[in-house]
Amino acid sequence: MRLFRTLLLVVIALALVPYVLAPFYRGGHPVSALMAWRSLKGAPVKRQWMDIAAMSPDLPRAVVAAEDAHFCKHHGIDWGALREVIDDAQEGGELRGASTITQQVAKNLFLAPIPDLIRKVLEFPLAMWIDFVLTKQRILEIYLNIAELGPAGQFGAEAGAAYAFGRSASDLSARQAALLAAILPNPVKRSARSPSPLVRRLAGTYMARAEGIRRCWAENR
Repeated sequence: MRLFRTLLLVVIALALVPYVLAPFYRGGHPVSALMAWRSLKGAPVKRQWMDIAAMSPDLPRAVVAAEDAHFCKHHGIDWGALREVIDDAQEGGELRGASTITQQVAKNLFLAPIPDLIRKVLEFPLAMWIDFVLTKQRILEIYLNIAELGPAGQFGAEAGAAYAFGRSASDLSARQAALLAAILPNPVKRSARSPSPLVRRLAGTYMARAEGIRRCWAENR
């Protein structure tokens, strides 16, 4: 019984660590759990931090358009999108994700190695906490510097842009920014360097959506 209580206290303490650390990520260059896990396994990790203000402004707009159209409005969880996913699943529709950018930051920073079911339980309250303690701009800045954006351990916008286009993320055109956004679900199978028809089509969609994101993003900078 004593051993069980000790283990329970250890688990609770570990679960609380992200809540303690998140406020400290208002500054600095955090490394994600996924990046750390890859490094421990000896896999390559390439990341050069870039402040969001230095990036091409087309990139954050394209990423929000692609990954989380309601990013500026929700508080970590897009409950409307989640309800749509549940309704589609109940009607036998195609299963799709509804993770917000904030949820992906929570997962990538702290929860990546944890099994999916347990991770999802931990991810929801943590995403809401991150939204509470960090600004929208900072959440997006972190995401753009820890997202996997290449097939060989390229993490973050700068490494992704260098691999795909041989240029800095500060110099991306609107089309190039949209191509990077289009590979975010799976940068191993999708390529911005040699985009498939699907990636090109998605990039065009995200370029069009990005115009609608402009005002929302300007209000939350």
